[in-house]
Amino acid sequence: MNAYNHHHRHTGIGMHTPANVNYGLADAVDRDRDAALDQARRAHPERFGTRANARPKILDREPVSWINQPSADEIQLAA
Repeated sequence: MNAYNHHHRHTGIGMHTPANVNYGLADAVDRDRDAALDQARRAHPERFGTRANARPKILDREPVSWINQPSADEIQLAA
């Protein structure tokens, strides 16, 4: 379970681990990834072709993700 939650990156959540998303670390990881991509694009623009400024689609993620989404009533009660 540790490997699944902390090491395995999932395509459905932007190549993050479940722990990154659940503990609020995904935004910081996204910023670091974007900075690394920008640096790589500046250093080697020929490697990026026509989508030179586009973020890879696989890194997109929804702002909220669930394994078993609770009902709207349960979410409201938790707030």
